[in-house]
Amino acid sequence: MPVKTISIGKQNASFQQLQGLKDNRTKRLRQGAFFVEGVRNINQAIAAGWKIRSFIYPDKDLSQWAENVLASVATQVNYRLTAELAAQLSGKEDVSELMAVVEMRKPERWWETGDAGQQTVENPLLVLFDRPSNKGNLGTILRTCDAMGANGLFLTGHGVDPYDPEVLQSSMGSFFRIPVWQMERGDEWENCVAALRARYPGIKLVGTTSHRERPVYGERLSGPVVIMLGNETLGLSHRYKEMADVLCTIPMAETSSASSLNVGCAASVLLYEVTRQRTIYSERGKTE
Repeated sequence: MPVKTISIGKQNASFQQLQGLKDNRTKRLRQGAFFVEGVRNINQAIAAGWKIRSFIYPDKDLSQWAENVLASVATQVNYRLTAELAAQLSGKEDVSELMAVVEMRKPERWWETGDAGQQTVENPLLVLFDRPSNKGNLGTILRTCDAMGANGLFLTGHGVDPYDPEVLQSSMGSFFRIPVWQMERGDEWENCVAALRARYPGIKLVGTTSHRERPVYGERLSGPVVIMLGNETLGLSHRYKEMADVLCTIPMAETSSASSLNVGCAASVLLYEVTRQRTIYSERGKTE
């Protein structure tokens, strides 16, 4: 049965609803959906099994890729916009030929059920980002989590919306590959830690700081681990530092005038160190 397609030629209620999903966090949460554009993001959303509610496209000839997506992905309703409205909705200079409304979903807390999709996570690498304030940094960290094989990202406190289009764009599609658990209250994280420790008795919570603490390369990170990253300006909250098993730092050159790294850069260094150690100990037959 052909999907219903609504043509929009002016800024009516339907267009304003689409604009709201793009620009307004509250409206996204209320509708349980978010706005996506870009070939890579849409391809990754489809490949990862996210539910596409609608596609949005300009009233013009589309590429073979866009035609194939429209023909192969089931949606509730699609929207055809005039070129002017499509340009207004798109966040790119080169207007996207295909945009989408994607349904939010809550990833399973597999450390409580012991199940992660089709397989058990035996040696998890998890990341916590406390009160993220920069959309680009959050997107970069999602991309790094994906690249380094992390099993998921916790967002604690009130911070930027992971469903914001700028976050999605900077993640380069990795948003759809990495589970994200949002926890605004501190006790949620405490309960989560208790469950993780019950499931993985040897799990290590590694807090991060720009102060001179234990160098990250001096800490054994080949077993289950949570890397805890702080807010860009304020760092990791005192409460989470107290919960950490160890505080680590990335040593800086003695001649450096920089006191710390951007949190996105720091995340890349820290997660690389985890994967480096895991590779070494795995090759030696000493995985924990």
